[in-house]
Amino acid sequence: MFEYDVCIIGTGRVGLPLGLSLMDVGVKATGVDIDATMRESVNEGRMPFHEPGYDEIIARKEFKVHGSPADVVPNSAALVITVGTPLHNHIETDLSQIQRVLTSLCPHLRKGQTVLLRSTVAPGTTSYVKKWLERNTDMVVGKDILLAFCPERIAEGLAHTELRSLPQIVGGEDEQSVEAAAQLFGRLAPEILKTDFITAELVKLFNNISRYINFAVANQFALIADDFGANIYETRRLANHDYPRCNLAMPGFTAGTCLRKDFGMINEWSAYPDMLLSAWKMNEFTPAMLVDQLMKRAKIHDSRVAVLGFSFKADTDDIRDSLVPKLCRYIERQLPMEVRITDHNLPEAIHEPSASTPLRNWAVSDALEDVDCVFVATNHTGYHDVLVELGKNRPNAWVADIWNVGGIDQIFYKAGDLLNSEVTS
Repeated sequence: MFEYDVCIIGTGRVGLPLGLSLMDVGVKATGVDIDATMRESVNEGRMPFHEPGYDEIIARKEFKVHGSPADVVPNSAALVITVGTPLHNHIETDLSQIQRVLTSLCPHLRKGQTVLLRSTVAPGTTSYVKKWLERNTDMVVGKDILLAFCPERIAEGLAHTELRSLPQIVGGEDEQSVEAAAQLFGRLAPEILKTDFITAELVKLFNNISRYINFAVANQFALIADDFGANIYETRRLANHDYPRCNLAMPGFTAGTCLRKDFGMINEWSAYPDMLLSAWKMNEFTPAMLVDQLMKRAKIHDSRVAVLGFSFKADTDDIRDSLVPKLCRYIERQLPMEVRITDHNLPEAIHEPSASTPLRNWAVSDALEDVDCVFVATNHTGYHDVLVELGKNRPNAWVADIWNVGGIDQIFYKAGDLLNSEVTS
């Protein structure tokens, strides 16, 4: 009846690994994406972004991405929607991308198809899609067309492993929809956990928000420790050591397209301040805290400042919702002589949405030449050696290292201190 088993609507960092993984286990998969550059890269057999494990799979050129839903949607048994679900500026869920996708799919939907939401969504979104489908088509969900929410819970950079190792939540309101979704994702996941729409939506949000709060506590503790002149890394290590009721996280920039926004999908329904909002405030304050605390030790005004790393997490090329642009803006407020950004995972020109022009991505050696202050913004592999070299050439340069990349259990230190540590001996 259908030419394809599944069509992935939106072949970005969530959709493309899923489509390639399904294809790799024998599912006949295809995709649709409005980004022409993305389509060209995939169809030529090249990964458009860094995600380990997929270079050989995509090189087969078996997974094709199309520009129009009309090309493949009518011939696909299942449609997996993986488009973005951001927040508006006022802590309000933005459904516009889902609405646009539904509108584009509507003329091509056929009876017997299964629609699966994959992106993180606010509570009630799948029910909204159900009502939208029944209003705008002549089909009834659970009878003519099937619908389920199957949240993605992988960590970026681990998709190839985690799509095959993590249990898959399947949320549906009728048995047919749940079974259809379970059959598709059962080709990858070792276990299928079945529930309803709202519970599946909350599982994904609770997973992300609990991590977000945990990191906010770590960042709050880092600030408290610094105010008291204590070592946050030693304090954390002692607190966690062989103690079964404590697992304090490392401090650091808590960002990315999920962690930085998902609290708002629940918080928008609360009129009162709560721990979710407080966690957001703490994590968002961390870049300002680093600048403020470093200025108690060193001068940023009229100094040369280097920023190591620009992506939102280690060893990725994803800058979406990174906190590093925010850090750079706080540095710029102090009127340094120069701010040099370097990230070996990114191209020479960094296209950051909040910047009016592309940002220069310096070679790391150039960025650190005659530098006065360095902020370790992302804990990329290799930065420890970079800091050791800095210690040799610029021992009096101050370093703000919330990730403890230097390994000497200090957030703020002079680069030369690294040469005297046991780590570099």
